Amino acid sequence: MITYLYWFAIIALSMGLLYLIGFKIEEWKIASLAALCVLVVGFVAYHFHFEQVFVKRYGGVMTIKIPKDELHLAATWKDDNLWIENYNPVTNTCHFREYSRGNLLQGEVTIKNCNPLLRQPAVLPSIQP
Repeated sequence: MITYLYWFAIIALSMGLLYLIGFKIEEWKIASLAALCVLVVGFVAYHFHFEQVFVKRYGGVMTIKIPKDELHLAATWKDDNLWIENYNPVTNTCHFREYSRGNLLQGEVTIKNCNPLLRQPAVLPSIQP
């Protein structure tokens, strides 16, 4: 809900600038430039800062797609960064992927020989004395 409110405010501000500067003052070139600047700054601010803050703290909206060959296991927050845990049964690996603000600094941790879905103890080779 907060995400929709944010975009409503950005678009309303942009339209308001078009109306005030373009229609009332009759400076359409300046009005168009100001409205475009508000939209660009609003998009950049949302993408690089507000998206995960809105989702975590205020119940915003965010969509993450899991790769086709993986199964989703868990998701957790570390500060304002979202970590997603997936399992790939073909390669028997677990992948922890970080979704940071703006997706600029994304971390990934891969655990090999991971099999979380079976929940059976691993069979270790016996050591003969």
